[in-house]
Amino acid sequence: MKLDRTSTGVMGRWWWTVDRPTLLALFTLICIGAVLVTASSPAVAVRIGVDPFHFIHRQHLFLVLSVLVMFIVSLQSPQTVRRLAMIGFTVSIVLMLFLPFMGAETKGARRWLTLFGTSVQPSEFLKPCMAVVIAWIFHLRESHPGFPGWRVAIGLYLFVVLLLLIQPDIGMVITISAMWALQFFLAGLPLIWIVLLPFGGAAGLFGAYHIFSHVRKRIDSFLDPASGDNYQVEKSLEAFSNGGWFGLGPGEGKVKLLLPDSHTDFVFAVACEEFGLIACLLILFLFGFIVVRGMVRMMKEKDFFTLIAVSGLLAQFGIQALINMGVAVNLLPAKGMTLPFISYGGSSLLAIAFGMGTMLALTRKKYGNVVAKRT
Repeated sequence: MKLDRTSTGVMGRWWWTVDRPTLLALFTLICIGAVLVTASSPAVAVRIGVDPFHFIHRQHLFLVLSVLVMFIVSLQSPQTVRRLAMIGFTVSIVLMLFLPFMGAETKGARRWLTLFGTSVQPSEFLKPCMAVVIAWIFHLRESHPGFPGWRVAIGLYLFVVLLLLIQPDIGMVITISAMWALQFFLAGLPLIWIVLLPFGGAAGLFGAYHIFSHVRKRIDSFLDPASGDNYQVEKSLEAFSNGGWFGLGPGEGKVKLLLPDSHTDFVFAVACEEFGLIACLLILFLFGFIVVRGMVRMMKEKDFFTLIAVSGLLAQFGIQALINMGVAVNLLPAKGMTLPFISYGGSSLLAIAFGMGTMLALTRKKYGNVVAKRT
């Protein structure tokens, strides 16, 4: 494989056009995730009566698959990425329509389907695909003035939210709503909508509080810890207290033995207890670096579709990370949302890999410009 600056091969073109600092940050997160799931999951596996390495083997397999997905998608052209997103969005919608009838119920929600012996969460794959689809709808509105882009985008958003509320998955509704609102704003949101959207978000949260009992319990227990079960949050805060600046050392954490979701929702707490606040700040920096670098690059982007799509992908990536870490330190009510590339979860890993692969593909430099600058 030739990787010199004038190479015309696929790998050479990819290497000199992809955003390598962002790629390095993503691979660092993946490596950290492999370490943290290895540290946090054996206690959970023993507690539920399976092999201690059960989650480790599965996570490492999905991490390898995620790297392949991200790499393969990042090789594609914007047109191919758009087609893949359209297909993924359609398939995800179809699977979500079957969830109320065929989905497995877990903690009062139906979010998972069993396909070919593997549990799949369709909404995870819907998320990155929707960012690209919405961007394409807004692009069509710009390029074809007669196309009702705003009405189509609003209708599609409401339909997706309805499917998510049926499950219900309020955390996913919040993430997708924030992403959609940002894309709508960047697409030239009318002033009246800028005023109305915050009120719409507040009304939606108010409605969710009164309609869904689990949402009400989580918000009540967050606002008044004495009113509900805050066991996991209390143990998470204990982990942060135990860890200090440099942590207790790999494998020395005690709180993971007591946290039911130490390998998923509260893996950030395990990171602090065993590796310290320094490691947590590194994780926070990596997420911030990826999002901020991507957004700064989009400020110079001239292609409208790329601007909207990449901004949406980065928004959902950053919001998901922020929610997970915010829950771990008791700044937000519990949401049941994974930490991208770090928490255990096959569907989440593959979907995030597709989203970040799409982001890398859309932000690649024009190869001819790269060769001209290097020669």
